Amino acid sequence: MAAQTEPEIVLYDLASTKNVCFSPVVWRIRLLLNYKRIPYKTIFLEFPDIEPTLKALGLPPHESGASGSKLKYTVPAIHHLPTNTYIMDSTPISEFLDKTYPDPPVPLSSELGREIETKGRAAFGQVFLVSLLPREAAILSPRSQEYFRRTREAWLGHPLEDLLDPEKEEKVWSAAGDDMRALGELMLTNKADGPFVLGARPSYTDFFIAGSLQSSRMVDEGVFQRTIVHPGFKEIYEACLPYMEKKD
Repeated sequence: MAAQTEPEIVLYDLASTKNVCFSPVVWRIRLLLNYKRIPYKTIFLEFPDIEPTLKALGLPPHESGASGSKLKYTVPAIHHLPTNTYIMDSTPISEFLDKTYPDPPVPLSSELGREIETKGRAAFGQVFLVSLLPREAAILSPRSQEYFRRTREAWLGHPLEDLLDPEKEEKVWSAAGDDMRALGELMLTNKADGPFVLGARPSYTDFFIAGSLQSSRMVDEGVFQRTIVHPGFKEIYEACLPYMEKKD
């Protein structure tokens, strides 16, 4: 597998002016691809091009409310070239990749992992909404910025900049502090056995954590640094660094 140079996977990702992956859900799949050493290439899509591109590939739309989104088409999506298979959404993609490329194995679920992911969405959710969502627009092309601002402000009911009130932002981070610390302690449950959530080898939960952190870093270094001060976060992130070298 490692000796092959021709891609077996086409990964559809979000475009940015930095020309690197910045989506947390796409990073989960990218980490999985990199860890398993599956040869792939990336096609970056601007926000307004995601739906028409994936629709033209014959992918069925999300059912209403699927993937926690009202959007019909989202990235990540992949094209598995050897079988001419198209898949959208990180969960079915990860299941397909682990079944098709079983070595090295990656546990996709565990009791500890499910607890961390559930609590992680709650802990990350509000601070990243306030601190990353408005800053994300700055790394988008003018065309994607227009789409991003229009759709997100319709959902929020106010301009993106309203999220960046320093006093309100500080209150959100302060309120999340205990949850972030507790989450970090969970990440270190098996630290005696290795640097990952389950010990010596990574699981999908590690990629969930590292992908979220790498996403924050690609958008704003300050937000990333503020997050990794809590024990557990930095350890998981650094353990996953070898699988982040391919960013595009």
